[in-house]
Amino acid sequence: MEKSHEKGTTIKKYVSLLIGFCFALLGYLNALPDLGPLPTLGVTPAVILHPTALAVGFAIAAISISRFSLSKKDITRNLFHFALVMAGFYALMSYNIAVTEVEEVGLFFFEDYHAYTTILGCVIIVYFCARIWGLPLATVGGAGLLYFFHGEHLPGILGHAGMDFVQDTPTELWYNTGDGVMGNIMAILLNTVFPFIILGAVLQGTGGGNSMIKLSFHAMRRFRGGPAHAAIMASSLFGTISGSAVSNVVGTGVISIPMIKNRGFSSSFAGGVEATASTGGQIMPPIMGAAALVMADFLGIDYLTIIIAAIVPALAYYLSLFVTVIFEARALNMSASDTEDLDPIIIQDWINLVLVVLPIAAVVFALVSGFSAAGSAMLALTLLLVLSFINPDIRKKPFIVVESFAKGGITFGRLLMAIGTIGIIIAVLGSTGLPLEFAKVVNANASDSLLVALIFAALASLALGMGMPTLPAYLTIIVILGPALTTLGLTNLTAHFFVFYFGVASAITPPVAMAAFAAAAIAGGGAISTAASATRIGVIIFAIPFLFAFNPEMLIVSEAGSDATLLEFCYLILRLVAMVYLLASATSRFDLTRLSLFEIGVRLAIGLALIHPEFFVNGPALLLGAGIIGFHFITTRAKTLSA
Repeated sequence: MEKSHEKGTTIKKYVSLLIGFCFALLGYLNALPDLGPLPTLGVTPAVILHPTALAVGFAIAAISISRFSLSKKDITRNLFHFALVMAGFYALMSYNIAVTEVEEVGLFFFEDYHAYTTILGCVIIVYFCARIWGLPLATVGGAGLLYFFHGEHLPGILGHAGMDFVQDTPTELWYNTGDGVMGNIMAILLNTVFPFIILGAVLQGTGGGNSMIKLSFHAMRRFRGGPAHAAIMASSLFGTISGSAVSNVVGTGVISIPMIKNRGFSSSFAGGVEATASTGGQIMPPIMGAAALVMADFLGIDYLTIIIAAIVPALAYYLSLFVTVIFEARALNMSASDTEDLDPIIIQDWINLVLVVLPIAAVVFALVSGFSAAGSAMLALTLLLVLSFINPDIRKKPFIVVESFAKGGITFGRLLMAIGTIGIIIAVLGSTGLPLEFAKVVNANASDSLLVALIFAALASLALGMGMPTLPAYLTIIVILGPALTTLGLTNLTAHFFVFYFGVASAITPPVAMAAFAAAAIAGGGAISTAASATRIGVIIFAIPFLFAFNPEMLIVSEAGSDATLLEFCYLILRLVAMVYLLASATSRFDLTRLSLFEIGVRLAIGLALIHPEFFVNGPALLLGAGIIGFHFITTRAKTLSA
């Protein structure tokens, strides 16, 4: 039986890789037209591409949650999954037939079986989403379906006008090429995000990532925090490639967390550092994961604009992590050490850096040169596929590249189950008008106060984002809360960035902190204590969105409403650095020495006051903050000399 299970696992692996490779190849060929004059197969029509992609997603999802063995239980489960996939294929074929007829004839009448087909397709998506991504997102998707059919019975703003089962069900949810499951969101993912998913998978698999981690540890070995600082540095670089907080934790945490603990940090702090650093990879340019790509398409602006807007907030966040580790190391009376048991740096590690630096540089160069985001990713991916053979491990085992390429397809296929669920949610919200009603309530309760609306939006974003990957969390939140924020004066870009940041922050926020829980599993600490440490370490990620909401010059670009002079911008950076220092020291409860509760409270209050856009508030706060820090240094130095 054991041999049968091992053989089944091997078969499962290679079947998944074969399907993933073919899927990634489809994504690669579909994006090649964005490279310009190169010969390509052309862009696949959406009426074919969207159902085909979702069909592959069904197959990948079913294989992922199945066990290839001869046990009766596994055979029964696998037959059930096979039946679901076949039913899903039928629903997707029905979509292709109906939409093709609409496009060619312009007239189509839906019947009862179209409505039942819609329900069948949606239920299959929600089921696979629950099995792969967990219950939180699937529960929201299932609740959305129930709300669509029964929402007219709910009180107040939750009630809607009711839906006609035969006409509204198929036209709003399944056969809708705009807001439906296979509508605009699916198009953005396939045409823009998919190439970056493949690029990230190949970047991780070709050796550059491991060499980058080794170099980060050697570069930081003489700092107080040593491996904790190295984890921050490596995760910021690795995370911008992977775009996933949890996979980033797993990729770098298995190396960094044990070394952080060996330096003397607690298990919860070691896991918290890795979780916060990995989470920040999603806000670190130039790649930033899938959500930023979707944001650019959603807003109809250049991806380069998103990158520029993200620079200052991302650097401030990582500065806060570095500073927090310094305070923690001081509190534990650590000193710089050069004795970590590190693998030696060899010439090949420096050569392997080319596999990271040049593809990322190619993305930036292509974006500046006017390429689309997908075209930039394809240019970088093509370059990487050629460069990968400078790694002798790749020359010995070229299948590594093929496997990495295939894993990009598998990752995207699994992601489509989450995106399909988000498509259901967006279709339901669009057809019932709930976001607009919700925006009206926020506006009424905010009493025209942007601050109140932002606090409400932040709390709602954290609640809605818990347990979801960043991309589905961001999409869910912005559809619901976006209209409310823009009506109170934020630009579209600033509103999206605000929601995006809190969607990212939900990965480290209790009680459902996915990145922190993954780090806790590696660190051997408690899940909640690790999440609490991560929240404390990454506290700046909750303050930065408020800072750029009230001070849009922080995002630099005009699309965010920035019209500041150079002097005003420099003054904002000064306030930002002061805020980072004050909040990081307050939450660490330590500066040069342990801080009293009074000092902690004062530093928190001053740090938050620096967010205020008016000089008559932030000016005195800046002076007071400088005075408090200076007084702390002088008194501490005096005590040291007297001792």
